[in-house]
Amino acid sequence: MVVEMFPPYPPELSPTQLSYLLQALTDYSLSHGLTVRPAESFIPDKLSSNGAFATHAPITLFPSPFPRSCWEEGRAVQKDFNELYARVAGNEEWLEKTMVELSKVDDFTERLYKVHLDVKAEGFVQPLSLGLFRSDYILHNIAPEDPKVLPVIHQVEFNTIASSFGALSTRVSELHRHLARVGAYPPDSIIKAENIPVSPALQELAKGLAVAYKAYGSGGDGRSTAVLMIIQPGDKNIFDQRWLEYELLEKHSVQTYRISLTDVPKLTDLAPGTRALIYSPPHVPNTQIEISTVYFRAGYGPGDYAGEDEWTARTTLERSKAIKCPSVITQLAGAKKIQQVLAIDGVVEGFLADKSVSSRVRGTFAAIHPLDESPAGVAARKLALEKPDTYVLKPQREGGGNNIYRGDIPGFLKSIPESRWSGYILMELIEPPALENTIIRNGGLMSGGVIGELGVYGAILWKDGEGEERGKGLKEIVMNEEAGWLLRTKGKQSDEGGVAAGFGSVDAVLLVD
Repeated sequence: MVVEMFPPYPPELSPTQLSYLLQALTDYSLSHGLTVRPAESFIPDKLSSNGAFATHAPITLFPSPFPRSCWEEGRAVQKDFNELYARVAGNEEWLEKTMVELSKVDDFTERLYKVHLDVKAEGFVQPLSLGLFRSDYILHNIAPEDPKVLPVIHQVEFNTIASSFGALSTRVSELHRHLARVGAYPPDSIIKAENIPVSPALQELAKGLAVAYKAYGSGGDGRSTAVLMIIQPGDKNIFDQRWLEYELLEKHSVQTYRISLTDVPKLTDLAPGTRALIYSPPHVPNTQIEISTVYFRAGYGPGDYAGEDEWTARTTLERSKAIKCPSVITQLAGAKKIQQVLAIDGVVEGFLADKSVSSRVRGTFAAIHPLDESPAGVAARKLALEKPDTYVLKPQREGGGNNIYRGDIPGFLKSIPESRWSGYILMELIEPPALENTIIRNGGLMSGGVIGELGVYGAILWKDGEGEERGKGLKEIVMNEEAGWLLRTKGKQSDEGGVAAGFGSVDAVLLVD
């Protein structure tokens, strides 16, 4: 029998209390930029193109209880994960085998890897790389019959590109803390302001970009320098990005420009010799800006590459002297297949020599299996086809909405050639404690069972070897920090957790002991 781990939650509200809470929540969110662009279906046709409308982001009515020890563990191990993935990205000899195998069964991986190899053949001109990472966890109930046994965190995935919602995670934790302070929640509930920590993700992620900007140095020929954010046209999550832009300017005096991959050939050039990335802002004629750092909030999925022009643009950016966040090889290091390979006994230890560190990293891993033709892969294929109800099938994709769950797995595998099965991994489903909350999306309230996913951000700047030493291992870590956290909460009936993809909401942690 499953026993409730948390106290009765959320608190019950009278109609008057609910009305007051909703008004306070909405006003605070809109006043403080906890916002997204609404879907076109919620905007009159004649106004849909001018960008004048915003609504609060999908958020929870209450902060969600989260064990303090699990929150602390996720934060404590983040710097180790930063270093692990930086070392993976810097070791091309180790990556090569996996990338070659994946390229045979995944067209997107093949194209990305080709970009890397093409630039490698020409020679890299920038040894520095920036990672703004996010490691995602779900609580796993190891003893559901005993409420005294705390759950543990199990890693869902590690994101090396476009790790979003950092700024909004700061804003939503400020929101729930504010609501607790002004008495919007019943005074006899467990919701206390001192147990709702404010995530510093906005400040820390911007700081990571600022450190890379400074490390780049001065522009050539007296040019000003700036950060270039690569974005998706029409992105609804624009305010999460804008807050980073504002923070960079106001706190670090760093200018940011935003363009899509499609715009790269029209608005940028590479300086002869140095390959400095020169941006010509269309709104400021006859001005040339040297780009210190390219920050990708797009480019993580096939949909961002409509044709060869976008692939040429990605190659141009990779060839440039600008620091990439991330480089193509760092993006590839975040593949689900790499996550599975790292889970093999002894692999993490090859990158993190300190046994106490590697053990702490390994302690967060869930059970992950390959679907290749190895003995372990053959055994996992049998599980996927015959006993799929406790598994999720994952492709090499980011952005939400890509996974296949439980009983859908056998039919899906049978619908694709068996030769492509090795492009997927099989992960054991995590069993979180029971919890309820209310999610507010586009003005509608959805109450019931929920699942929370804790994402911990990290910022790391590192230097690879140069010349013939490139790709033979990380040379120096310039900066390595944990950078705040995000709690994404979804309805228990929803398998996916992506907020921008329409599955989840942003939430704040309510720490419980």
